[in-house]
Amino acid sequence: MLCEMMKACTLCPRECGADRTKGQKGYCKVGDELVVARATLHMWEEPCISGEEGSGTVFFSGCSIGCVYCQNVNIARGLAGKQITVERLAEIMLELQAKHANNINLVTPSHYVPQIIEGIKLARSNGLSVPMVYNTGSYEKIETLRLLEGYIDIYLPDLKYMDPEPARQYSGCEDYFTYAKEAIHEMVRQVGTAEFDEQGRMIRGVIVRHLLLPGYLSDSKNIIKYLYDTYGDTIYISIMNQYTPLPGMSEYPQLNRRITEEEYEELVDYAIEIGVENGFIQEGDTASESFIPEFNNEGV
Repeated sequence: MLCEMMKACTLCPRECGADRTKGQKGYCKVGDELVVARATLHMWEEPCISGEEGSGTVFFSGCSIGCVYCQNVNIARGLAGKQITVERLAEIMLELQAKHANNINLVTPSHYVPQIIEGIKLARSNGLSVPMVYNTGSYEKIETLRLLEGYIDIYLPDLKYMDPEPARQYSGCEDYFTYAKEAIHEMVRQVGTAEFDEQGRMIRGVIVRHLLLPGYLSDSKNIIKYLYDTYGDTIYISIMNQYTPLPGMSEYPQLNRRITEEEYEELVDYAIEIGVENGFIQEGDTASESFIPEFNNEGV
């Protein structure tokens, strides 16, 4: 059983060693019981992920990164959600497919990889056929990602930082880029160049997301250049402007504001100048609560 890997957990780069099978909680704030806070159709992903029908998102509780500005802070800290079995996870996937979800979108799944694999196996044996999306902050070990080969069709990773200083200050992992770049390389190796169906929905591939943070335009440009220089048109790059300062951000004054239109436009223009064509941008007032769903156990 893959869950044996949680006896001295090293699933993520934190390698906290917690015996999650005995009720200990890891750095991720959860044990070995699946905890899910929401499972519904979601319309706010990239257009090729949400499509017309919506993406079948499953929001897992806990997180191995713990960014201070996280919009999903209640579930990231393990403060919301309902314990479920692997069998129930498989049922949820099938229920979302029955609602015409374009895919099953596993949000913040890294600390549950063993259970997720078992859930996918069970769901597929009972008729699950839509693509599987792995939606992650990218602080991943490639050894864990390799377990997912053949189970994941679309990878939707963040690339948050290149500079180790904001990675340390805001996410407690100055080695973030070291792990994230290797993780994304492994994701691209597994699923290759993006593929779409006749309706323009992604069925295979990698979309790397980058959220522009206030005051870190230079690091953002370095990230976009790194991704394009490394992968060209093999991947899609999603440049996001929805950063929203949460209550309590006065402790981090540089992050205690939204980004300006000028900052975002400069980053998008830079991406275009260096040749990025396979990309997504956000328009309008996306830094709003409409992107933060209620984690009320709906669909769980």
